[in-house]
Amino acid sequence: MSEIIIAGDVADLNQLAAKKFVNIAGEAIDQNRHFTVALSGGSTPKAFLHLLASEPFRKQVNWENTLFFFGDERNVPPDHDESNFKMANEALFAPLGIRAENIYRWETELDDPEMIARGYESKLRKAFAAELPVFDLILLGMGADGHTASLFPGTPGLDETNRLAIANPVARLDTVRLTLTYTVINAAANVAFLAAGAEKAEMLARVIEGEADFHMLPARGVKPTFGHLYWFLDAGAAQRLSSS
Repeated sequence: MSEIIIAGDVADLNQLAAKKFVNIAGEAIDQNRHFTVALSGGSTPKAFLHLLASEPFRKQVNWENTLFFFGDERNVPPDHDESNFKMANEALFAPLGIRAENIYRWETELDDPEMIARGYESKLRKAFAAELPVFDLILLGMGADGHTASLFPGTPGLDETNRLAIANPVARLDTVRLTLTYTVINAAANVAFLAAGAEKAEMLARVIEGEADFHMLPARGVKPTFGHLYWFLDAGAAQRLSSS
């Protein structure tokens, strides 16, 4: 099931996404005693996390029963400015006083990306007590090239079906990124994209309404098997959609 939510601007987008976050968290905790969420990096998610840490939302979630994970990470130390963990820590964890044991980050202080990825995979299985984790919510962004998490066009990670977490070589960036695979993303109960800005309008139309293969536009590979897919867009990002 897919739903497109169009807001007037990025501030309204974050408000709508925060309300959905609160609802999903409340339902998950009522049913399972805890709420599992995978965060993403990027400018729009950063503003969204700041909003969650502010009134009134900070009082609307049982943070003690919320477990935080990351959909992807750059292979940099956790105190590096490009670290998704550092961004989330400054915007959300520290302001809310989130306990360290509730935060499951990629151990990027290790030297070997493959070791980091296998360690995160083990961490996921242990935390969920399952071979295939089913997240209550996975938050995603989308890059100008149609990538999501750290699943980039033409990268080997797009075809990975057995692993949960991988070190994904991105040749055009001359780097290796750490990312969850489609296997985990599409098993989630809820997946939510947050995208804003007119510069993403054409790409979003291609991803949501086009027919390109996910190898060219990885965001098209996000198709929850049994869960809900939400697109939270501002008016600029949605302007090329026929449905807008």
